Amino acid sequence: NVFSVDCALRRLGVEPIVTDNVEQLRRADKVVFPGVGEASSAMAYLRSRHLDELIRSLTQPVIGICIGQQLLCRNSEEGNTECIGVFDTSVKRFSEAPGVKVPEMGWNALHDLSSPLFKGVREGDYVYFVHSYYVPVSEFTIATADYTVPYAAAMHRDNFWTVQFHPEKSGKVGEQILRNFLEMEATD
Repeated sequence: NVFSVDCALRRLGVEPIVTDNVEQLRRADKVVFPGVGEASSAMAYLRSRHLDELIRSLTQPVIGICIGQQLLCRNSEEGNTECIGVFDTSVKRFSEAPGVKVPEMGWNALHDLSSPLFKGVREGDYVYFVHSYYVPVSEFTIATADYTVPYAAAMHRDNFWTVQFHPEKSGKVGEQILRNFLEMEATD
């Protein structure tokens, strides 16, 4: 989803730099941490470049998208993976059940919105999800969704925000969320 996020940011007037360069990331005004793939290989890549340590140390606003949200947690059931640990919570796999397909793929409603990240977004607005793993609701949760269980659709701690859904594929609602993130300061 890096290309999709890049395009979405350009539509909002931002010229993003796609990089894994430590110094460029340290100097960035904001950091968008999207991801695709699975947790263990993504974490291996981050560790090989010491980006796990760097990400934990960032003080500017950071947003993790999809697996970016999951990798900012303590660990994941996917590959029994130790993650970055910004959020002290674990990532779980959706349970298979009759009539339930995993991964969750498609539009789902946001609920319990409680952050400036959702300024201009209404309770029950729909965003686009594609994921087999989820973060349980915790003290960090700033929005929920429900797919077999209620889960954290978004989280916040200090200068870190996350969304499990793909704002870059979520139409006007996703565009508003990205715009809100771009307007944030580290203290929001």
